[in-house]
Amino acid sequence: MTSLLHPLTSFSLSPSPPPPLSSSSSSTITITCALPSNLRSSDRRRLRTTSKPYTWTSGLPKRSFVLRSTLDEVSVLDPPPPPEDSTADLLSSLKLKLLSAVSGLNRGLAAIEDDLQKADAAAKELEAAGGTVDLSIDLDKLQGRWKLIYSSAFSSRTLGGSRPGPPTGRLLPITLGQVFQRIDIVSKDFDNIVDLQIGVPWPLPPIELTATLAHKFELIGTSSIKITFEKTTVKTTGNLSQLPPLEVPRIPDALRPPSNTGSGEFEVTYLDADTRITRGDRGELRVFVIA
Repeated sequence: MTSLLHPLTSFSLSPSPPPPLSSSSSSTITITCALPSNLRSSDRRRLRTTSKPYTWTSGLPKRSFVLRSTLDEVSVLDPPPPPEDSTADLLSSLKLKLLSAVSGLNRGLAAIEDDLQKADAAAKELEAAGGTVDLSIDLDKLQGRWKLIYSSAFSSRTLGGSRPGPPTGRLLPITLGQVFQRIDIVSKDFDNIVDLQIGVPWPLPPIELTATLAHKFELIGTSSIKITFEKTTVKTTGNLSQLPPLEVPRIPDALRPPSNTGSGEFEVTYLDADTRITRGDRGELRVFVIA
């Protein structure tokens, strides 16, 4: 480096104090030339006016920080399902609406066309809110004794509904009492139990009896059930409860009308722990509550 300087000069390196280390800091070294003492005054003045200190700067490369903003793709998803409490409140409200629509109709015997439409609309709302029934998973919910509170088929004024059955009213002195379904998912028993009251000439009291129509059931698909008739048993109650049950002979197949095949199918359209809605293969709407 001395060959680059004036031949009569010497130099020294004096680094400046290092600044704090950061992403933008650098270190500086200043080279200072010392003039000899034996120089003439004219040479000393010339060197002082023409020479400049040489500064060499070395430091860390400056870093620049660029804030980048990216717009992520936003996918549109279905809205989250409502909370369980909200769904339970909705189902309770719709069940109450259905029960109000069928109350006072004597299980459908007193229903007129307007009543049938209101009950059907209320049932459809509850069915839609409850979702699809899968009996392959919830078959255990069928277990137990269920009470019929409404049947659209009873508006035909016969106990058989859209199927053959004795008429109600003044033609025969038969009064329909409570109707139940007893279901056993282990033995596959499916019994329709009907309380009846038969009028007799005065002054004798009416005869009270319970008819049990025994069936076996099988699951079809995920929500449909097929029942096959086996036998009918009649048991007197009330004052004649001490009499033994009587099995009613089955009508021979040759004498049975074509409409009475001894079997039937229906779909379970709503089911929970205390309410069940079914729709039959002939359009019957039935509503049950756990007994």
